[in-house]
Amino acid sequence: MTNDSESHDLESQRATVLGDEAEEAVAVPRSRIPELLHAAVESVGGVERPGQMRMAEAVADAVDHAEHLLVQAGTGTGKSLAYLVPALAHGDRVVVATATLALQRQLVERDLPRTVEALHPVLRRRPLYAMLKGRSNYLCLHRANEGTPSDEGEGLFDPVDALGGPSGKLGQEVLRLRDWADETETGDRDDMSPGVSDKAWAQLSVNSKECLGATRCAYGQECFAEKARERAKLADVVVTNHAMLAIDAIEGAPVLPEHGLLIVDEAHELVNRVTGAATAELTVGAVNRAVKRAARLANEKAVDLLQAAAENYHGLMETAQPGRVEELPEYLAYAVTAIRDAARQVISSLGETRDKGLSDEDAVRKQAMASVETVHETAERLLEDSEYDVIWIERSDRYGLGTASLRVAPLSVSGLLREGLYKERSVVLTSATLKLGGDFNGVAGSLGLPKETRLADERTPGDNPESGSGSGSGLGEEAVPYWRGIDVGSPFTYPKQGILYVAKHLADPGRDPERPDMLDELAELIGAAGGRTLGLFSSMRGAQTAAEAMRERLDHRILLQGEDTLGELIREFASDATTCLFGTLSLWQGVDVPGSACQLVVMDRIPFPRPDDPLMSARQKDVEQHGGNGFMAVAATHAALLMAQGAGRLVRAADDRGVVAVLDPRVETKRYGGFFRSSMPDFWYTTDRNQVRRSLAAIDASASPVRPVVKRG
Repeated sequence: MTNDSESHDLESQRATVLGDEAEEAVAVPRSRIPELLHAAVESVGGVERPGQMRMAEAVADAVDHAEHLLVQAGTGTGKSLAYLVPALAHGDRVVVATATLALQRQLVERDLPRTVEALHPVLRRRPLYAMLKGRSNYLCLHRANEGTPSDEGEGLFDPVDALGGPSGKLGQEVLRLRDWADETETGDRDDMSPGVSDKAWAQLSVNSKECLGATRCAYGQECFAEKARERAKLADVVVTNHAMLAIDAIEGAPVLPEHGLLIVDEAHELVNRVTGAATAELTVGAVNRAVKRAARLANEKAVDLLQAAAENYHGLMETAQPGRVEELPEYLAYAVTAIRDAARQVISSLGETRDKGLSDEDAVRKQAMASVETVHETAERLLEDSEYDVIWIERSDRYGLGTASLRVAPLSVSGLLREGLYKERSVVLTSATLKLGGDFNGVAGSLGLPKETRLADERTPGDNPESGSGSGSGLGEEAVPYWRGIDVGSPFTYPKQGILYVAKHLADPGRDPERPDMLDELAELIGAAGGRTLGLFSSMRGAQTAAEAMRERLDHRILLQGEDTLGELIREFASDATTCLFGTLSLWQGVDVPGSACQLVVMDRIPFPRPDDPLMSARQKDVEQHGGNGFMAVAATHAALLMAQGAGRLVRAADDRGVVAVLDPRVETKRYGGFFRSSMPDFWYTTDRNQVRRSLAAIDASASPVRPVVKRG
């Protein structure tokens, strides 16, 4: 979706830009940032906040001095307008990358339309804006009209007939997608409501490797993905996601239009998203799929070799034990080599006919080539055995009972980010949680910004590290990524709005989720709060155990993640103040339920990564080998980020009141406990269980702050 229904369509916006009214985009003096921000905030019916103004001026300053900026902006700061206003005022194209669909939609459907109109009198132009996603997010008109390549080697087929006819669920979804293809203006999956299953969407979408290309496809002129790319080329502001940013930054194949400013919102998620984009997996299913797709078009001998290699790999992986592989054992290396070599032969065979012109086989060939190339690239990477990669064996029910796969991921993405993210553009990274343990350096380092290149938080005259003039020191092909970090605070008064309670009297948690004392504590807290509880658990097993126990002990309704869609569970939780919602990692961040429905946030334990997590344990070991504290740099940082995000679920509005209860005494009793406490919002802190129960019981009965009147201790 480019703009909402209230804004100009693309053609009228282009006419405005090219008309007599428009002028060439020029930078607006920084002195006018307060005036512009005031107009923008007023346009969305908001209220200006000191932190918002400070952030807007810091963003403008970073762009003016060609530096990079980390901004921690607490909930309620209004950070979207704080970066949009200076970005639009600067005049250069800006890319905004976010982690969640909700924020992307907020930017494109609310913040940008209103901000553009509000700033028009000063800018004397209406900047264009567009949303850009990966190709597989858009419906493919070729597949919708011509059918889907078969995995059985039969060429093109009607997907509805092949999937059990129009009476089957999958067939019905495909029919609905075909009808939607004639109605939608964007082809964006997220614009379809109600949506369809992943399997149905896969029938009518392609990834970049499977796409025929605009010049070879009969529907190239109408292609939704191509139209989205064209809109992005015209836009002054391009809103995209972290996955697209990761591809642009680390794969050496630009997918985003040239821009002078990059803003990464929800930046605490970027490392995980980039790691995901840089992770590859060699599964038995993927190799078998490649064999089926290539069977009709490739040389029979080459396909037979790949089939034999797949069968050998399957047999070996049936008995493979999960865990990290320091070095591929000889038998696995032999199997992966056989797959790589056979895949190379199939690719060569498919390539012999790829340029013979359009035919009904083009889509089949393209899909087959994409599958085989992915298998070949993954096998090649596994055999490289790079010191910068981590390889492990993983079991998953997705691939059949007893079958495992090989996975490979980068040991660290900080180097990838440093090389690919910070050259020739200023980068602003912002989130409510970027300072862990009270400091930016840990998160900044993981994002590719070393502490050695950090500048003073506040600029002083002549502090530019190169010229002293404040121009151009942080960009360019060989530039040093100079950066600053600022915390603009939050408009909320955390010490008066919330309590951080650590249940010091409980026993330290072990591996067993059966913690009778913890369940007793949880039941008492929920009872005192009258429901209203968001339960954040470190494992699904722990959430299920707690839900079962609370359903037996309490009259309150207990919702459990997995028993309905996440969106529906959150809606039900928000609509009934006596209801509780329990879940695991998906609930630790992104849940926004202001008001009385969420007045108690409970964390069952510190969410350390599993000790047997191959990637985390490898990263921790690497830090230790380089003389650092692996536990604090990896495990504690991972947990602190989650706890900071989890604690942020409590106070979402100025009149919210409540308690964050951590049912893990180690936050108080261990030396590292202070690191976790200082990573969370500045709530009033206590270990007094009786005071917390009184405060919870009093929240509904009083409009006064929940801060206890008794002294600590």
